[in-house]
Amino acid sequence: MDRSIPLCHLSELPDGSVRGFDLRGSGRDTVFVVRRGALLKAYANACPHHGTPLPWRKNAYLNAAGDRIVCAAHGALFEIDTGVCTLGPCLGDALTPVPLTLQDDGELCLAAMPFEETSP
Repeated sequence: MDRSIPLCHLSELPDGSVRGFDLRGSGRDTVFVVRRGALLKAYANACPHHGTPLPWRKNAYLNAAGDRIVCAAHGALFEIDTGVCTLGPCLGDALTPVPLTLQDDGELCLAAMPFEETSP
């Protein structure tokens, strides 16, 4: 049984962009996907410092230079390709990766629900 969760078509995630997805219908993004060329990375939308959501507004996950993921709560910076914190109070910790699949038809999917369905 295929438990993958469709997110969007790859064409809806332009190179250099980030998009959040609300998997619970709670009004808050649960996961986000970053695209850098062929690199596609997905992470849970929770800072390892206190579990707070990362963006200050919808889909605003990157710093001004666009080369790091940033936590709006305290300015921690994370590498896009590894999720490791390189600056901030959670230095050395990492974002929680979420497994992705890219289907032959270009559909981007989560490999499976990455965490338990709980209330936000």
